[in-house]
Amino acid sequence: MKKLFGTNGVRGVFSEDFSLEFVNDLVMSMSSYFKKGKILVGYDGRHSSPIVAKIVSSALNYSGLDCYMAGLVPTPCLEYATKKLGYDGGLMITASHNPPQYNGIKPVASDGVEISREDERKIEQIFDEQNWNNVDTFGKTFEETNVISTYIDGILSLIDIDKISEKKFKVCLDIGNGVQSVTAKKLCQNLRCEINIINETIDGNFPGRGSEPTPQNLDELSKLVVDTNSDFGIAFDGDGDRSIFCDETGKILTGDSSALLLCDYLLKQYPNSQVVTCLNSGNIIEKIVEKSNSRVVRTKVGSVEVSRRMVDDNALVGYEENGGFMFGKHNHVRDGAMTLGLMLDLLSKSESSLSKNIANLPPNFTTKTKIECSTEKSKIVIEEFLKEFPNSDTSDGIKIQVDENNWVMIRPSGTEPIIRIYGESNSQQNLDSLISNFVEKTKSILS
Repeated sequence: MKKLFGTNGVRGVFSEDFSLEFVNDLVMSMSSYFKKGKILVGYDGRHSSPIVAKIVSSALNYSGLDCYMAGLVPTPCLEYATKKLGYDGGLMITASHNPPQYNGIKPVASDGVEISREDERKIEQIFDEQNWNNVDTFGKTFEETNVISTYIDGILSLIDIDKISEKKFKVCLDIGNGVQSVTAKKLCQNLRCEINIINETIDGNFPGRGSEPTPQNLDELSKLVVDTNSDFGIAFDGDGDRSIFCDETGKILTGDSSALLLCDYLLKQYPNSQVVTCLNSGNIIEKIVEKSNSRVVRTKVGSVEVSRRMVDDNALVGYEENGGFMFGKHNHVRDGAMTLGLMLDLLSKSESSLSKNIANLPPNFTTKTKIECSTEKSKIVIEEFLKEFPNSDTSDGIKIQVDENNWVMIRPSGTEPIIRIYGESNSQQNLDSLISNFVEKTKSILS
């Protein structure tokens, strides 16, 4: 059976492995999985997305399903509207943070959350067997115009609008030429924030700084925050489900740091709750949850793993170290604009700046890097490390507990031909040494 799904949806290089013929067959298979009903379809700002959307619409209609086009929207916006507006499912056309030549499709269940790994395998089986819907009546395509307003109203319903508005926060937005351009600005305007924006124009080439926000490409945001004396900055990825923060001093925060701060804030309001996070997130969260009599559950890497576990357990919070934060009261998916709303809510009720709030957390030293590497070579790397560290966790790549304070995780990416290396230590110096050591070991195995 052909493996179609990676860590997050089905992705490929447009007109190569992600051809129009492939898209048609894929959506025919997804239509057979949905069986019937009305499906909400949205897309990101990639140049190929409008073309793919036409194929998606046609394949849904040919399979007897009605297609409702939401147009250019962030992934979490499409997901929330799927649930809130009563759709039978959703399809988001996006390759998230991948380079411009990629595109992809992410199927969403009627509960507004990405489908489970089990359901992904069902679609792969249908695709393999070409066991598609056989219908007498074709579906129709309509326009859905309430998606963005529904999404923003949902966020506003969960935060203190008056308190935030009183503070008149100064916020810098780095949209990254992505689709949060249609929602993040409106959210801030609703909250009476003074905003400065960079990379606002939606452009599938992501000319500003690339589609993935990383500490290495957010210098412009950092400078803007300092120059405008703003309270903080936030950068989004291409499809708007992830967010990286910059504090008022211009320091770029790791996804782990901002997630820990928000967890601490939300668990004070909702004690006796559950936090779901991946194996590659830092260990400080275990200390934070103790204060509210809450608990942590770990999953494999991937938002699907975290989201579906949150749904099963009705968890309050989920997060990934890459800036993906999920607030269960809103939707069990990572959501850049909801995360922005929560940070504004937190700061509106604090007398301290973002940097001081972060400083009050237990010290947290985590990082990640990547090396170009094929899937086959990744397997060899992991096999070699397992020989050296035979007692390691191999449930997702390999996680090596070097000692009490130090761990390293090595796993192949599910979206790109690279191998990722994550690590945590008790100081920045030790962390730099740890990661450098394992990068060299990995390169040595590859050579």
